[in-house]
Amino acid sequence: MRTEIIHIKKLVNTRSENILLRGQALADLPCLDDAFLLIEDDRIVAYGKMEDLPDKRPKATNIVNAEGKFLLPAWCDSHTHIVFAKSREEEFVDKIKGKSYAEIAANGGGILNSANTLNATSEEELFDSAWERLDEISRLGTGAVEIKSGYGLTVEGELKMLRVIKKLKEKSKLSIKATFLGAHSYPLAFKDNHAGYINLIIEDMLPRIAEEKLADYIDVFCEEGFFSPEETKQVCEAGIQYGLRPKIHANQLHLSGGTEIGVQLGAISVDHLETMDEKAIRTLADSTTIGTLLPTAAFFLRMPLQPARQLIDAGCAITLASDYNPGSSPSGNMNFVNAISAIQMKMLPEEIINASTLQGAFAMGLENEVGSISVGKKANLILTKKIPSLAYMPYAFGSNLIDKVMIAGEWIS
Repeated sequence: MRTEIIHIKKLVNTRSENILLRGQALADLPCLDDAFLLIEDDRIVAYGKMEDLPDKRPKATNIVNAEGKFLLPAWCDSHTHIVFAKSREEEFVDKIKGKSYAEIAANGGGILNSANTLNATSEEELFDSAWERLDEISRLGTGAVEIKSGYGLTVEGELKMLRVIKKLKEKSKLSIKATFLGAHSYPLAFKDNHAGYINLIIEDMLPRIAEEKLADYIDVFCEEGFFSPEETKQVCEAGIQYGLRPKIHANQLHLSGGTEIGVQLGAISVDHLETMDEKAIRTLADSTTIGTLLPTAAFFLRMPLQPARQLIDAGCAITLASDYNPGSSPSGNMNFVNAISAIQMKMLPEEIINASTLQGAFAMGLENEVGSISVGKKANLILTKKIPSLAYMPYAFGSNLIDKVMIAGEWIS
């Protein structure tokens, strides 16, 4: 199938090479005005200005006139937990009444709450609910997504989650990466036996995950009351032996040492980063590790947001992601993530688009497949409604500005 999109008001993030952006370069967003884009099957095959559209070209089966509209790469959401059994709105009310995240977790809520319900839910039910969430986020413009386990906290529970993610990979046209997050929390059975649970992860979970080829990455929640930097290192080094590169939940609630240990381990990303000092920022800036900012999680928990401007100005490579999960960010709407990033973190619209597309692709190892308008990349695209400017997207944060979404060369909405 051949698709032509013509008279595009602005074709956004056109690139001939993949470069992980840092500092001032994050605001460098190449665009073409009055442009065309040609797609064959699921790939971008050509683009340029309308005046350069070849007269002699294969006949298109689908022609879209995008006059007055912007065309962007689909969002690349590099941090989600969309496989879960039950929402947690009762904890939401507890937070309104004044309970803290830590207090809820200490009383068996939070991650342990999700673990209890997940272990009592069938693989089929988990798949069906996750499929609905995947469909929802794709219609909101997400074309690539990382999905974590971490609500099983038992051998069979973690395997069940990862098998669901594998099935989502097989059946969905979205680009999906799977992350093993068995070290999300200590289950009650191992509350006073941390070494025993870490041994379970290393000796029982990881070999079976590797045998079934269920994960691309390994993650650990490095935080006070959860996993220490030393425990994080132990788990990640075991994962590395099975070819799983680390991603780290780092510096969410405290200066946990997660950023430093992530950099030391060569993690592809360290995620959250609400609580950063000069040392952590400098360590990240001097590394190849990407900092993944999750502003809607901080927003939902009423925490100070990530110091995006400090990170960017220091030369850190950053991306934006939704942290879609039932406890601290029950939304996978990257459009809202982008708006919060502009309104509350003072990121420029150009920085936001780069951070939510190409940078997110890098944070999943998908930079050669998605994340920019580039010949040979997958045709995962967002066609906006008629809008006056790129800045209008985060500015008009309550409006649905998406006309259509294309995933792998097919319009889905």
